[in-house]
Formats: sequence, C-alpha cells, structure tokens
Amino acid sequence: MTLSAPLNDHRQAEEAPATALPRQRWRKAYARRLIVTDFLVLIWVVYGTQIAWFGSGSAQVAMSYDIRITAPSYWVASAVLIVAWMLALAANDTRGDRVFGSGNAEYVRLTMASLNLFGVVAIVAFLAKIDIARGYLLIALPAGILMLLVSRWLWRQWLVAKRLGGEFSARVLLVGSSASVSTIALELGRSRSSGYIVVGACMPAQQLSSAVPETDIPVLGTVDDVREAMAAVGADTVAVTSTDDLPPNKVKEISWGLEAGRQHLVIAPSMLDIAGPRIHTRPVAGLPLIHVETPRFSAGQRFLKRSVDLVASVLGVIILSPLLLLLTILVSATSIGPVFFLQTRVGYHGREFKMIKFRSMVVNAEELLAELREKQRDSGNEVLFKMKDDPRITRVGRFMRKYSLDELPQLFNVIGGSMSLVGPRPPLPSEVALYAKHVHRRFLAKPGITGLWQVSGRSSLSWEESVRLDLSYVENWSMASDVMIIMKTAKAALAPGDTAH
Repeated sequence: MTLSAPLNDHRQAEEAPATALPRQRWRKAYARRLIVTDFLVLIWVVYGTQIAWFGSGSAQVAMSYDIRITAPSYWVASAVLIVAWMLALAANDTRGDRVFGSGNAEYVRLTMASLNLFGVVAIVAFLAKIDIARGYLLIALPAGILMLLVSRWLWRQWLVAKRLGGEFSARVLLVGSSASVSTIALELGRSRSSGYIVVGACMPAQQLSSAVPETDIPVLGTVDDVREAMAAVGADTVAVTSTDDLPPNKVKEISWGLEAGRQHLVIAPSMLDIAGPRIHTRPVAGLPLIHVETPRFSAGQRFLKRSVDLVASVLGVIILSPLLLLLTILVSATSIGPVFFLQTRVGYHGREFKMIKFRSMVVNAEELLAELREKQRDSGNEVLFKMKDDPRITRVGRFMRKYSLDELPQLFNVIGGSMSLVGPRPPLPSEVALYAKHVHRRFLAKPGITGLWQVSGRSSLSWEESVRLDLSYVENWSMASDVMIIMKTAKAALAPGDTAH
C-alpha cells in the first residue's frame, strides 16, 4: 500500500502532541503512579487510624489464648494490613488500562477489593481468635476507601486533561463498513476524554473513499492493509466496527497480526448505549455469543430510587432554604409577575404534571413563542425549541438559568413524587405529540431535575442527541450512575461554560 503525501502530513499532525514516554508505555507508567499513590494513601490512613485510636505507643494485638510467640504490635499489624490491601487492589485489577480513565469500573473494583479484604481479615481474626480492635478497623476501612477513591478521581482529572491534549490515549485504526466506521468515529470524537483517538480507517474495497464520511479521518486502505496502515499512523489499537462486509475469518487474521501486549484488538458492536452490566459473553460451540439483558425495573429498584429522592430532596430544601428565599425576593423585585412558573410537562408513564420553576422570563413569554420559533438555533429541529439569546428571559432569569438556579423549586416536584433527582428531560405535551414510537420509552422512568442530557452538553445538544441520552439512561439505570450524574451536575452548575442558556 502506498501512502499519499496528504496522509503522511496527517500522520505527522497526529503525532504532534508529544509525550516524554513512548506511546506503548504510557499505560504501565500510569499504573505505576497509581501504585505509588495507593501505597502512600494507605500508609497515611492505616497508620493515622492506629495513632488516632491507640496513640503513638506500642499497643499489641490481643490474643484469646496463650501462645509462646509474643503478640505483634499494631505497628506490625498495620504494615501487614497495608501490604494485604495493596495485594487485594492488584488482584482485583484496579489499575488495569481497561478500567482506569473512564466509567465507574475502577471505583467499583477498588471498593469491592477493600470490602473483601476486610471480610477476610474478620474471618481470619475469628478463626485464629485474634482480638483486633473493632474501632481501628471500622475507621480504617471507610477512610481508606474514601481516600483511595479521592486519589483515583484526582488522577483521572489529570489523565483526562492529558487526553484532551492528545496524550495518554490509544491511537485507533477503525476497520469495517463505511457507515459503521463513520458512526464509531463520531462517537469517539465526542468523548476524547475516554482515551481513544481515531487516526485512520480501513474499509472494504468497494466502499473506499479518501476520508471517513462526516470527518477528516483518512481512509488508509482496504481491510487487507491493516498492518501497513497501523505502521503508517502509529496506531496501537484496531477497532472492528462491523463484520458484515469483511471476509470470513478476517477478524482472526487481524488479531493474529497484532503484537502481543503492545497492540490491541477491540470489537465495537453496532449496539450503542448499552451499559456493561447488561452485556454478558457466553462461549457456545466456540462462538463468543453476546447476551444483552433486557432492561428491568424491579420494585426494589423503584423503592431505592424513591427513598433516595425523598431523603435527598427534603435535605436539599432545608439546606438551600436561604438561597430559595433570596431568589424569591430577587425575582419578585426585578420583574412584574408571579415568582414561580408552573408548566405542564409529561412524566412517568405519560402522565402530565405541573413542573415548578422560578420564573425566568417575562409574563407573556408563551405568547411570544410562536414568532420566535423561526429564529431558533437548530433550524432543522421540529420538536425541541431552543434559542441561545432568547429575548423573553429577564436579567435575573438569565443568571439563574446559567447556573440552573431556576430549577431548584423542582425539589418540591421530587418530594411530591412527580419527578426524580435524576432522569430523562421532562418534555412538553406539544413535543410528545411529535415523538416517534421508540422515544416513548423515556417515560419508563420519572423525569429528572438533572440527567445525562444535563451533564453532556445541556442546551448545546441537538434533539437527536438529547433523545439518545435519555433512552440510554432509561435502558441502563443504576444507583451508581445517578450518583455520578449528580456529581457531574454540581460541577456543570458551578462552571457552566457556554452550554447553558
């Protein structure tokens, strides 16, 4: 395969973000940093707990029976606990390149490794009749988990910043049909923080073009030119986006041609927005069949979500009551009209409800809506009305909208049960009338004050992107995802950028 001059220029441009470490070694270097940080955190937590509980003296672990060996001091016991904790984190692969950098798998594995370790410690202590101070363990466990999570989160922020600059990322060569390559390329391009930079593509001969559709990513050859294409652009990962147009056994041939430990093969299924816990691989007759669980919303899940919503919203109203009072005074003092704006929205199972917000627009905002529709930002959007510089918004309203303060009264909707803290965007009845059939699946969950749409672009999202994110949330709900969305919402509210209007 002969590369043209433009493709060579592209290769040089992609390699511009230099790093002191060779591309193939950044994963191990990052893992070593995590090891050092984990070790320092555990020393600080475990020995700090020991000193706080026993003082700086040489307290000894109590034994329930007489033995000739001198009972060890807690200085030794703490050292053993730290080593065991480090081994538990390593055994659960909490520093693997497949879990760090994105998603919550890293945090889940870290937490489970810590809990399992302390379960083993409790069992061993019981069987060996070793009386370890319960307070010492009860403080060290949650404190250790918390500080490990904090340190991992801080490292992730550093890693994301590096990835946005083009470093510490896998350089990906896409292989598959033109349509599937384009889809995956656009999705990966939207989330560079995940650590995948698409540097080229290979397609079936009958679909070759100079670049991937809707992108400037070069097509470097056919599916038979994968090895040469990887060498040309310095790719270390091959992502197969579809197999329909590939020759039989082509994926196997591609995997055989990769260098073990340095080059990686990724299969990107055409099923988008399906969370990992719903996907299970089961080998049958030599075939790695992928099972996708249908989304289930059990009574226990609904009870848990409602309990969290109720407790958190009541506490939120109590804590934020001074701010709510201040905003009430500002709205009433700066514009004519009621303080609150009640609007009919469609919620759980398609039932209508009145959503409460601080009034951020002039009183006759609804009357002005018709003439403004022609000026909306997305001219091709027939469902969702959005305008960046909406003249109906008051001065105080613009400030409240930027920081999502106008939505705080929706906590009362959550208390009343018509909304949830996290969920799909609550649509207007006029929008629902234009929905395609599949979009109605968003009503399987209560609408939320915040959601994936809120932390993924807010008003900058197109209608299609908003729908995709809402359906993804409904299909893959978990309490862990709710917690992550709430944390991201707090960050987005404090630093909204130009996506809020």
